Amino acid sequence: MSSETESVVWFEQCGRKDVGRVGGKNASLGEMVSALTPEGIRVPPGFATTADAYWRYLEANGLRTEIEAALAALTEGAATLAETGARIRKAFLLGRWPDDLASAITAFYGQLAARTGRADVDVAVRSSATAEDLPDASFAGQQETFLNIRGADALLDACRRCFASLFTDRAISYRAVKGFDHLKVALSIGVQQMVHSDRGGSGVMFSIDTETGFDKVVVINAAWGLGETVVQGTVDPDEYVVFKPLLAEPSLVPIIERRSGAKAQKMIYAQGAAPTRTVPTSKAERAALVLGDDDILTLARWAVSIEAHYGCPMDIEWARDGDTGELFIVQARPETVQSRRDMSSLRSYEIRSRGRVLVTGLSIGDAVVAGRVCLIESAADIGDFVDGSILVTGTTDPDWVPIMKRAAGIITDHGGRTSHAAIVSRELGLPAIVGAGDATRLLHSEQDVTLSCAEGDEGFVYEGIADFEVREAALENIPATATKVMLNLANPGAAFRWWQIPADGVGLARMEFVISNHIRIHPMALLGFDRLHDAEAKRAIAELTEGYDDKAEYFVDRLARGLARIAAAAHPKPAIVRMSDFKTNEYAGLIGGAEFEPAEENPMIGFRGASRYYSDAYREGFALECRAIRRLRKEMGFSNVIVMIPFCRSVREADRVLEVMAENGLRRHEDGLEVYVMCEIPSNVILAKSFAERFDGFSIGSNDLTQLTLGVDRDSELLSELFDEQDEAVKWMIANVIREAHQAGAKVGLCGQAPSDHPEFARFLVESGIDSISVTPDSFVAVKKQVAAAEG
Repeated sequence: MSSETESVVWFEQCGRKDVGRVGGKNASLGEMVSALTPEGIRVPPGFATTADAYWRYLEANGLRTEIEAALAALTEGAATLAETGARIRKAFLLGRWPDDLASAITAFYGQLAARTGRADVDVAVRSSATAEDLPDASFAGQQETFLNIRGADALLDACRRCFASLFTDRAISYRAVKGFDHLKVALSIGVQQMVHSDRGGSGVMFSIDTETGFDKVVVINAAWGLGETVVQGTVDPDEYVVFKPLLAEPSLVPIIERRSGAKAQKMIYAQGAAPTRTVPTSKAERAALVLGDDDILTLARWAVSIEAHYGCPMDIEWARDGDTGELFIVQARPETVQSRRDMSSLRSYEIRSRGRVLVTGLSIGDAVVAGRVCLIESAADIGDFVDGSILVTGTTDPDWVPIMKRAAGIITDHGGRTSHAAIVSRELGLPAIVGAGDATRLLHSEQDVTLSCAEGDEGFVYEGIADFEVREAALENIPATATKVMLNLANPGAAFRWWQIPADGVGLARMEFVISNHIRIHPMALLGFDRLHDAEAKRAIAELTEGYDDKAEYFVDRLARGLARIAAAAHPKPAIVRMSDFKTNEYAGLIGGAEFEPAEENPMIGFRGASRYYSDAYREGFALECRAIRRLRKEMGFSNVIVMIPFCRSVREADRVLEVMAENGLRRHEDGLEVYVMCEIPSNVILAKSFAERFDGFSIGSNDLTQLTLGVDRDSELLSELFDEQDEAVKWMIANVIREAHQAGAKVGLCGQAPSDHPEFARFLVESGIDSISVTPDSFVAVKKQVAAAEG
């Protein structure tokens, strides 16, 4: 380690304990170069100026007196913030380097060129405040970065500008709010070899889910060109999500999300006064994913290693050299929002009534807020913002932070989950929707809207003030129970939101929700695309499946990844996935579905569930479902997934379904595969022992079982008083199937709302010996307590 008085040091000469000398960014780079390079993580070489260099520059140019005078004028009201910042920055830019300090920086630059084998090596020059990334303050993004700097003179000029950026208007304001003494914060400069990502790609990744704090995933954002477009939020990047616990097995590919962003522009190197410029991307670049699976997995493994070394979730910037294809880590710092989130309670939002959807985008946070729009299209108009409004703009940068703090919510046209708007919104605890595309065109000032981030990955802006309820349940002191209490989950985008609930797994994941919301196309329309008569359906299918040479692969890929998010939220506990159970009228509503579905008088007891799986009318579609489950378990590694067959009317039908599954690579008990059956038809109870010979477990669907036991249409308002899950006939059915199944060695669970609505029903289930109860997440705490009381 170098002495405290040295003005310039190599990255490897400093570590994470040196934040006071070289700031958070440079201390982290030094730590990675020295500790993680031996593990195969590539970090571009470089050096840093220390706090000593900053103080020497101040003293050599008499800047301390000038800074004190300027700040005093600001405090006294004799100057505005903008005038103060401009005055101090000008003084820095007019300063002269002490000869020995300029010589030291120039000498290190020459040695870096020798190390890399590149004369006049091009470098990134980054600011690193010496109080950066402290537990109660993050200075990231408040100082400047200069890219593609080449030559000693250009380097010294960029370093001077870095020093000046310690007094940007936003930095002055931030330090004042946080109570930092302006003259006790120094600035270190990091000089790092540029990665030629202008011809490759770059981005940001987190070793934690940035929206929910789910700590078992790595979230990677990627765009073409230099990474500043991703950080600034001026581009809508690709997004990849990787499940960390399965990364150690080299044969698995646990990529549970692979979303292509618009990537409309990229930042590249330039010649002349401006070292970079932003240009449109080609059509081919917009259509292509930036990263292939191998690179995604490499970055995810590096993120896991970096997180393990630092002992906390990390915010990491990466780049890929377009000449060599090599990946590099260019920055890493502790994640400062989700890792400090209070996990003692669970807050959920229910929207009871809403207006039409006006805008959609990526949801940031998990809240709902209603209010009035304030549209600000230019930073020059920031002064027009109305406090407490919902800010709508194209994109944000650090200059926008003062009004973002006063907003009720934020909506931007551009940006991904790692953009400036997203990061600041999380820090402020504000719901936001980013990457909305055309919010500034479709919304207008003084318009009443409701911004919802409580419905999964996709955020919605609804017309008008919606009626919604906020619920909060404490996650402390939840009693232990012998009866398992599991979750009903359907929406993959919302699955991670419930990870902190101490549930015993997922008792019901409805495949049809994934199909209707994430796929939207009838599987037979994909298989028979060339034979479709509906021109509008063909157009919509062609648009949705762009990038897939095989349209059936679109179905398999989207289904496997959607279900993977649910399986990941439960892992390693079981996740019971029910194969599709659309009714014919619901299937017909999918794109292209009308040509493949019969019209039925009573779809509720018609061509649904198991009867479809072996039928020539749907057998090929079911094969795609099986392929998705096989990929989910075998290729991605989610062996915790249990398959469940719905609406299986007879033992003969059960045999036919199991045979078709085996033909499609899903053989019961092979590779540990368990197969359950829904118990929702009286025949399932009457022949429980025979069904138990074919299935490993039963899940009682209380709605359909009540309907078919009492002969009551569950959707009929006229008969609503007769529909009662606690009717003695229904309870007899439930108690009987539990007894018969247990005698045959099969497990029995129930999925339904009744246990949460009726404590006496929960007691009945427990007394009958049920193995598990599966409920909606917002009912979990109440049901767990009711079960504990029943067991006690």
